[in-house]
Amino acid sequence: MFGGLHAFPLTPMPDDVLDEPALTGLIDRLAAAGVDAITVLGSTGSYAYLTAAERARVVELAVARAGDVPVIAGVGALRTSQVLRHLADAEAAGASGALLAPMAYQPLTEAEILGLYREVAAATDLPVMVYDNPTTTHVEFSVELYGEIAALPGIAAIKIPPVPLDPESARRRVAAVRAVVPEHVQVGISGDHAALAGLQAGCEIWCSVIGGTLPDPALAITRAAQGGRWAEARAAAERLAPVWELFAACGGSLRGTVALAEQLSLVPPGSLPAPLQGPDAVARRRAAAVVDACGLGEERSR
Repeated sequence: MFGGLHAFPLTPMPDDVLDEPALTGLIDRLAAAGVDAITVLGSTGSYAYLTAAERARVVELAVARAGDVPVIAGVGALRTSQVLRHLADAEAAGASGALLAPMAYQPLTEAEILGLYREVAAATDLPVMVYDNPTTTHVEFSVELYGEIAALPGIAAIKIPPVPLDPESARRRVAAVRAVVPEHVQVGISGDHAALAGLQAGCEIWCSVIGGTLPDPALAITRAAQGGRWAEARAAAERLAPVWELFAACGGSLRGTVALAEQLSLVPPGSLPAPLQGPDAVARRRAAAVVDACGLGEERSR
């Protein structure tokens, strides 16, 4: 389950209401494409903005539509009791694994972060992926903390932030993480623009924002990398360079992905939960240009 392309779909929330048909449409696309896992309620899935009932429903719908593709559910929250509730709901809905990002309003100490993972690992038989995303959670992990958490029973993977694009620097970064975690714990990469650098440096998982909306081009990169066909993987990644530029222009991958998904009619306008706002006129024009430049028009019919 923990390996290859983990696709992170959006949670469409037009008018602040979960759009179940749009969500299941995204899940259907991912299952049909053959991604290795579907991770709902990650940062791309806006988990921090959803109620417990909404989150439980997202996992229910994903499991019902994913077929043989495992569903991993994000369970992060500010309070440990809330995390444990989301974890229990995910188990009840049939999730195959849990994704846990520690969230903070007050800064967390390393002892507090470790304590959270210890409680979660003791409370579930689901394999747990550690989710290190300091941009959104405001929590940072040291390499030493990775090692302490990875030693807990039930920890199956650690997702690290983007690695440097320089190949040697990327290899050093991944090697430093790999040196402190047990062999059975997989290392994943996020930050789509740096995904190929992470895979080439030894990461086993790509936690992909774009893969949750456009699985086919993400799978082309992943499968070529898994086969050691690095020239093919680089060519596939270079074709998506306008997508990474769109993300930067939109202020991040979430807003950029929404702009593309709206342009391709995969989600309705206004799909971000307020106060987040969807693409403005400039972003919509940029997204339309990216669809043309990358040949993504056929994605509308898939």
